[in-house]
Amino acid sequence: MLSRVLEPEVMDTTEDAVDYNAMDHTHVNRVFVDDLLRVWPKSEQTPRVFDAGTGTAQIPIELLGRGIAAKVVAADAAIEMLRIARKNITAAGLDDAITCVECDCKWLPDPDAAFDIVMSNSIIHHIPEPFMVFGECWRILKPGGLLFVRDLHRPQSESERSSLVDQYAAGANDHQRRLFSDSLRAALTVDEVRDLVQPLGIPASSITMTSDRHWTLSTLKPRLG
Repeated sequence: MLSRVLEPEVMDTTEDAVDYNAMDHTHVNRVFVDDLLRVWPKSEQTPRVFDAGTGTAQIPIELLGRGIAAKVVAADAAIEMLRIARKNITAAGLDDAITCVECDCKWLPDPDAAFDIVMSNSIIHHIPEPFMVFGECWRILKPGGLLFVRDLHRPQSESERSSLVDQYAAGANDHQRRLFSDSLRAALTVDEVRDLVQPLGIPASSITMTSDRHWTLSTLKPRLG
């Protein structure tokens, strides 16, 4: 197994934000939302959703584009990402449904049990100490609420990493390919994620490999009593 090599925690240059937004995430985002909706808790009320590490808000836009009635707080620490996110949200006509917030997901300002659903796609590999993000996401989730986190899985070898980059970033420019390659090397394994979340009471069985390059954590927070 490759050793983990960290990449910058915050992608906050204009080049990073523009290139990330321009990469074709359509299939990955569609699958993320498909899988999220399969476990979406039923509610008579409009759910409050927190998106940790929203980037340019592509997943909240995809989610609400399915006709889902929800209020989303889209959080990221990167100002440049959020600048593009706001433009994307406005272009999609979703300013009333999605609120962008600049914050560090290791220290969230929200009170306990503030959200019905907490979701995240590809923030964990950016964080040197991911336990803090898991802990905060779990803290702000209501009992009975859904935690749904997906991220890259670190390859076992350099050849596997190169193969994944060639397969999934074939049409990307050199900077985009480097971003993806570095992210793979910074990612966690399923076993590492299981070890991190077990102290929070999250069952190891809730973390599984869900593609050749992704793991997913999907679990409901136990109700009190």
